[in-house]
Amino acid sequence: MLSRMTHAAMAAACARSYVRFRDQRFQLEAVQRRKLKQLLQQVASTRISPPWQGEIPSWESFRNTYPVTRYADWQAAIRDQRQGRQNLTGSPVVRYQPTSGSSEKLKMIPYTRAFLKELDGAIGPWLASMYRRYPGLKGGAHYWSVSWLPQNQHEELRGNLNDDSELMGGAKRWLASHAQAVSPDVALAASPGDAMFASLCYLTARADLRMLSVWSPTFALQMLDSLPAWGDEIVRVLSSGSWGARQPALSSLKAPRNPARAMVLVKALQESPHDAARVLWPDLALVSAWDTADASPWAEQLRQRLPQSGFEGKGLWATEGVVTIPVDGHYPLAYQSHVYEFEDLQSGRILAPWELREGDEVSPILSGGNGLLRYQLDDRMVVSEMWGGVPCFTFLGRRNGVDLVGEKMSPDAARAALQGVASHHGLEPVTLLAMDGQGRGKSAYIAIFSQAGRTLEPIFQEQVGRDVEEALKGHFHYALARDLQQLQPATAVVVADGWQLYQQIAMAGGMIEGNIKPEPVRKVTREAFCRVLPEPGLRLAARAEAAGAA
Repeated sequence: MLSRMTHAAMAAACARSYVRFRDQRFQLEAVQRRKLKQLLQQVASTRISPPWQGEIPSWESFRNTYPVTRYADWQAAIRDQRQGRQNLTGSPVVRYQPTSGSSEKLKMIPYTRAFLKELDGAIGPWLASMYRRYPGLKGGAHYWSVSWLPQNQHEELRGNLNDDSELMGGAKRWLASHAQAVSPDVALAASPGDAMFASLCYLTARADLRMLSVWSPTFALQMLDSLPAWGDEIVRVLSSGSWGARQPALSSLKAPRNPARAMVLVKALQESPHDAARVLWPDLALVSAWDTADASPWAEQLRQRLPQSGFEGKGLWATEGVVTIPVDGHYPLAYQSHVYEFEDLQSGRILAPWELREGDEVSPILSGGNGLLRYQLDDRMVVSEMWGGVPCFTFLGRRNGVDLVGEKMSPDAARAALQGVASHHGLEPVTLLAMDGQGRGKSAYIAIFSQAGRTLEPIFQEQVGRDVEEALKGHFHYALARDLQQLQPATAVVVADGWQLYQQIAMAGGMIEGNIKPEPVRKVTREAFCRVLPEPGLRLAARAEAAGAA
């Protein structure tokens, strides 16, 4: 009863913002111009010398005189703000949200009260739509993912946890906490493995789980695959109410106790370990995860693993702000949140959202209540339709590829090479790693593939590596770099779970687990790669190059 009352209150709290979002969709230009004026007034209130002169500039003047920026342009100012010096905006900072990117291992994005209000303005319409389209959500507990922190950054980032429910406004956050299946404090576990174990214990204890909300579908698949691996240990925790040997790692959490659910798990694992989730949560109403671009095949796997549930793709969210949200089956711009501009990827022109047309391929630029102005996101999107006067988008992928020595490896070229080789050898493509030699050896590309039934120990496959090399040589700039001996020959790793290996390497380089996305090509450092897969693979590549020279 309490759960249904909580969800009814949550739906009512979201209804007003949904109505505003729906009813003002023909007033896009007016809403955005008003938001820019309010934002620049907040910024000007904290700066002795604002980045413009005189009066608050118009939209056109702001666009023409203030540069497009990236994190590097704000890094010093954010550091000064964290040390108590000049603020970026008049709104108080609540916390700093950690994230990572292609150029920085760690970025700290300020989350102010004004910025959180902007995010809440997107969450309200999204949740209202979700409750209406999936009424089963009102019957039980929800899981909103928590992005766990790297172990070596626990102390530095302890007060800045990535808890999805923290993006909501106060009333919604309080209501959500009463329907949460898993405490956000799992992020304080001693290791990501311990955090995932605790999460599975809490989830297994809930027969009334109704929603599984994650960002990457691979994360959810990894959780489901861990159920049989940890089954006996989860049964012991639920039967005793004690973490057992994991107590030191999970000392900040109370272990769940539910002997009846422990027996359900035993039966589910005996009948079909792969399908245990169907038995555990037969009334799951919704799974929410990325389902576009390179996440698409993983999302399809997740749908198949949880056929009893509805599925809804995420909108485009970044730590720096929200771009699109799912509403009534559409993915419109979250125009009630930040101030938006878009770079036309064909012409290079900067367009206002009301200037967009269906079919335009663009990259978003955000100005938000955290004080970051004209902040460029490296995402590619296409305008898929118009919802009233508001553009809707489909996410296409990351905007830029990798360029270690002038090879200009694009995501499309990497994806084509991986898929061709995988098809020939009966493998599943995962990613192409561009390993920077860091001055201690030549850079190289390493392809990662999965193969069911393969050993958990990664194996460097020489023939597969040669085929990857030949496929990449079809790319002009890669072939030129190889001819100039700027790169080692490509190699290939085949393992049972390539996604897990990919995550380990990315995290060894400082990435935050919840932010790791499936990408066809990703740059990694030699140091990060060798922490997970030390020298054998690199020696193999060197031998191949020496043999070729002979």
